[in-house]
Amino acid sequence: MAGMSALVVGSGGREHALCLGLARSESIAEIHCAPGNAGTAEIATNHPFSEVSDLIHLAFQLDVDFVVVGPEAPLCDGLADKLGNMGIPCFGPVAALARLEGSKLHAKQVMKANNVPTAAFHVLGKDSDVEAALDDFAGNPWVVKRDVLAGGKGVVVTSDRNEARDFIKDSIESDGQVLLEEFLPGDEASMLVVMDGSGFVCLPASQDHKREFEGDKGRNTGGMGAYAPAPVYTDEVKDKTIERIVEPMHKALSSRRVPYRGVLYVGLMIDENNDPYVVEFNVRFGDPECQITMPLIASDLGDLLNSAARDKLADYDIKFHDKHALTVVLAAENYPGSVEKGRPIENVPGATSDSWVNHAGTITHEGQLLSNGGRVLACTAIADNLGDAASKAYGLIGQIELSGSHYRTDIGHKAL
Repeated sequence: MAGMSALVVGSGGREHALCLGLARSESIAEIHCAPGNAGTAEIATNHPFSEVSDLIHLAFQLDVDFVVVGPEAPLCDGLADKLGNMGIPCFGPVAALARLEGSKLHAKQVMKANNVPTAAFHVLGKDSDVEAALDDFAGNPWVVKRDVLAGGKGVVVTSDRNEARDFIKDSIESDGQVLLEEFLPGDEASMLVVMDGSGFVCLPASQDHKREFEGDKGRNTGGMGAYAPAPVYTDEVKDKTIERIVEPMHKALSSRRVPYRGVLYVGLMIDENNDPYVVEFNVRFGDPECQITMPLIASDLGDLLNSAARDKLADYDIKFHDKHALTVVLAAENYPGSVEKGRPIENVPGATSDSWVNHAGTITHEGQLLSNGGRVLACTAIADNLGDAASKAYGLIGQIELSGSHYRTDIGHKAL
């Protein structure tokens, strides 16, 4: 189906990366983005909508061939369900399946039912013995997870018992319950699996850098940078991940009346025996993992996403570039805390064939590029080796001027 039109939902760096990938696709003739940002405005038509009802109306009005949903919230709110009712294919799961991200407890229950390896856990509520639960997992840092959508920031990992106890009590007060998990030692990796009712495709594994400062210190963020492929994700780990995690999850999710159509983000912890465990599931491309995974796909991205939205993945033969990709996030002053928006951004370098700037929290006002969020831009590069990709990405970010902004200087250090 040549010359398709697509609507990308979202406004961050992930959505700009998706629009860039679709813009390179021969199968795509027209790209729309809602609400989008200053970067998507250069390659797509932006529309100022983010409410599910408005997005449904927009997709119908534009008569798009399919919709690609970037963030998790519209999926949990039933956007895919409503699009399906109107006969509009959607890359993104229906609300019942989006609960894999919307509820940590639900995800744990699904993993348990399908024998997917993950950490042991307690569900704690107002009548629970918090001290006894903390004792159960003492000796390692405590892992506490809110059982709600929290924009990637609903997790505390701490060796401070008081901090763990306070977060547990605050979470119970705000959410009704909270998960306390056993700590899993090892190396993290992110696995993105595109799946539908007919089959699945595994994309190159990546590693994200969540902490604010160099050496993985400081506050937890939505992600300060990432690189792919991740060396820790060896062929042995890949085989185990597919056999123990991906295949059982696909079997469970594809057997539903409306199968899972979209991407399943599998957050992995890989132990000293190269055994993978699931830390979390997300029901969308990670951010910034999306920024470095899309450029590694040599196949037509429009065909890939459209095939998954229509249960045609079983016939899809995907190809990848034998390259390395790395992205570094430029964050606003005080991110991940509250930030001041509307600061001017200067000297954003132009794109080349192997390096470019992904827009995230940006808008344009009267011709001036302005900051509009916590993570403002991400500088991305692709090269034959990771060191060259890092050099190119850091060469870009060093040119940009944004008052008070900060970035990590060690993205990729685990591999480099």
